[in-house]
Amino acid sequence: MMKRIQISPQSTDEELIEALNARQSEAFEVLYYRYRDWVVRLAQQMTGDESEALDILQETFSYFMSKFPGFELRAKLTTFLYPVVKHLGIAARKKRAKLQGDKEALDLMTAPPPTPNVSNQRAELAIAMQSLSTEHREVVLLRFVDDLKLEEIAQALELPIGTIKSRLHHALSQLRQDPKMKRYFE
Repeated sequence: MMKRIQISPQSTDEELIEALNARQSEAFEVLYYRYRDWVVRLAQQMTGDESEALDILQETFSYFMSKFPGFELRAKLTTFLYPVVKHLGIAARKKRAKLQGDKEALDLMTAPPPTPNVSNQRAELAIAMQSLSTEHREVVLLRFVDDLKLEEIAQALELPIGTIKSRLHHALSQLRQDPKMKRYFE
């Protein structure tokens, strides 16, 4: 008979994974509430759509649960979840583009010029980020929004650390060259 693991909101991810592997399904709830906002925020960044982000949340945790029993946590849980959310986000965007055209590109083309206030600065930054390639934007968001270390980004994207450093360097260089972004780098 398996030893029952004590589960609480203060339990570590490792303890909760161990409990899930021991078929203590209540550990899932703790992990879900711990990471759901992160998954939704990331999915929304990737898709630009709240409804799709919620669908991705459900699919991400469904996929995660399919890994039990037998799942081994070898890094942070966000490092495991990131590629899942990324692939689901890409699939959602492709599906949406196929069904109704690329709404994001249209929105960017018709966006009014920003005026100097905080919400417009965010819009200005979002527009500048759209000028980056998907690969460069992804690394910038993981580094500065999700606060992942370069090694964690490399692991999540399954790329060499040198590639991550290069993408981050090129993305920041491109943003620095944008006249609207210069003030953020001074």
